[in-house]
Order: sequence, then C-alpha cells, then structure tokens
Amino acid sequence: MNLLLAIATFGVLVSISLMLLRALLGPTLYDRVLAVNSFSTKTLLLLGMLGFVMGRPAFLDIALLYALINFVSTIAILKFFRYRSFQVSMARGPVASQGEER
Repeated sequence: MNLLLAIATFGVLVSISLMLLRALLGPTLYDRVLAVNSFSTKTLLLLGMLGFVMGRPAFLDIALLYALINFVSTIAILKFFRYRSFQVSMARGPVASQGEER
C-alpha cells in the first residue's frame, strides 16, 4: 500500500512540474490559463492523497472548496481576457476591407 501511494505521489508531482513548465512556456494565454487550472487540479489530488494518508477527512472538505474556487476563478479569468480583447477591438473601430480607405 505504501509503495503504491509513493508511486502515485511521484506521478502527481511529475505532472505538477510539467504543468508549471507549460504555464511558463505556453505559447498563448489560453495555454497558460489551462496549465494553471491543471496545476490546481493536480494540487487538489495531492491534497486528497495527503488527507487519506494522514487519516484526516477534513482535508477532503478543503479540497472541495479549493476545487470550487479553482473552477470559478478559471472561468472569470477567461471571460476577463475574452472581453478585454473585445473592448480593444471595438475601441479601434471597424476594420476597413481591402481597397477601402477610412
């Protein structure tokens, strides 16, 4: 049982490090936001495993709260960047097609 838990913990830590790498090197903003979201999900999994090992079921309540905060914040961040880019394009005005002058 301890060996399986150690292997699972190692796998989660490896995936967390890969998500951090993706968050730092992601080519687009959306890649970075999704990498941070995945990082938070893996952290939640690690927190649940820690609660199981220590025999403290209160850790699962904390993990559920963290999952809700993670979900809401990811949606809020993506909507913020979506509408920010929409406002920037609206501030520039309509785009003239080829051959037309403003």
